[in-house]
Amino acid sequence: MNKYFTNIHKNKTYNLIVRLAIIFATYYFIYKQVFYHRKLDYVVSSFMDLVDQPHIYFFIVWITILMIVNWGIESLKWQFLINKIERVSFLKAFEAILSGISVSIFTPNRIGEWFGRVFILEKANPWKGVFITMVGSMSQLLVTIVVGAISLLFYIPIYIRNTELYADYYYLYYGIILLVVVIIATFILIFLNITSLPNFVSRILNKRFVHFNEYFSVISTFSTFELSTVLLLSFLRYCVFALQFYLFLMTFSVEIPLLHGLMIISLVFFIMTAIPTVTLAELGIRGSVSLYFIGLYFERFSELTDQINIGIISSSSSLWLINLAIPAILGTFFVYRLRFFRKRTSNG
Repeated sequence: MNKYFTNIHKNKTYNLIVRLAIIFATYYFIYKQVFYHRKLDYVVSSFMDLVDQPHIYFFIVWITILMIVNWGIESLKWQFLINKIERVSFLKAFEAILSGISVSIFTPNRIGEWFGRVFILEKANPWKGVFITMVGSMSQLLVTIVVGAISLLFYIPIYIRNTELYADYYYLYYGIILLVVVIIATFILIFLNITSLPNFVSRILNKRFVHFNEYFSVISTFSTFELSTVLLLSFLRYCVFALQFYLFLMTFSVEIPLLHGLMIISLVFFIMTAIPTVTLAELGIRGSVSLYFIGLYFERFSELTDQINIGIISSSSSLWLINLAIPAILGTFFVYRLRFFRKRTSNG
């Protein structure tokens, strides 16, 4: 009995240490980004210049609403997925999403989201939750790749036509179209048939990893209809944060036609998925990628000025602030509910 209470006390102590470490790391990274990253100075300066203009408040209200919708859709998607192993309410799923953002803010490519979410579960095995969460992340990545690849097909003839590069290699464009179509179809088919992956993995894994396959096999419980639903939710969420970015561009007077803007924004997200980053470094990289592609539009169809450059940087930085920094701070209030060490249950 004494050993039982000793283990409970140790678990509480370990949980407290991990929670405090996460909260400290989250605030440290955000603090360092806000006070040491010069790009955020552009955001403050740009807002001060626009504060007297009525349209600024209209855009900010809608962007804030879209932030809630963005993470609300992600919460709904995770709730839909995680209900396979444990029933959770929408509110609890929303808390899990916010705590996951707090954990991910200082991890490479935000993989901390997988672990930050699942430890809010009370009964289900966390590793099963991690693999289920990965399914949701894969669906979001797939949507980003598909939309980005399609945007690339439109981007090439519009922005590279009449250049020496296009004149020399225009015949490759049709090969690129075929390649993109094949890749997109392949990725979608793989995702919709991901349920067969556990059986394939079990055949190649050594018996020593039988417990791993026990957790991994939870993926096989999803039907094609359920995976299609997850893809749809991921696409809806993608539309929301793409629209957020476009509204930020409009807010900072970077006027670009809607279709061109969404196409270029999709390319920015597409390129960002291929760059391994910690969220801290992502702000600078996102700004550079945005500046390059949006700058090409103004170089080709208008005039690229310093004010437009500042507006592009301010837009990408503001998107980071409202979609990651602010939710990460809010998520620290729910990190206290995460249980990283707990007594094993029959479900574990």
